[in-house]
Amino acid sequence: MSIKFKSQSRKNPQDMTAPEKFYAAAIGNGETDMEALSEMIAYQSTLTDTDCYAVLRSLEHNIINELNQGRIVKLGSLGNFQVSISSEGKATAEEVSAADVTKSRILFRPGKKLRKLLGNLSYQKAS
Repeated sequence: MSIKFKSQSRKNPQDMTAPEKFYAAAIGNGETDMEALSEMIAYQSTLTDTDCYAVLRSLEHNIINELNQGRIVKLGSLGNFQVSISSEGKATAEEVSAADVTKSRILFRPGKKLRKLLGNLSYQKAS
């Protein structure tokens, strides 16, 4: 199966007077939620879909708790989750405080299998 894409115009943020250029933008092909994942896993194992859903909800809960504690969450070959922050710059290290934090986000670093997947994708322009 190919990843579908469309052409999308974008302005150059560094030169707003420059003409727009067109770039490929991936198009989502539906969604898979936790209920669907739990059914898939149940079909591939001896667990019920309710058991699988409970495990997935527990995984979600525990990832959130561990990130809240500042820990890196490693999910094997799937990848790692980690909290990252941005702050205002200060002249000295002593001047930097928690009040200077301006933004936080969650980083996901894919593992080997997901990185390999990215190298093997094929693409198809949507009609």
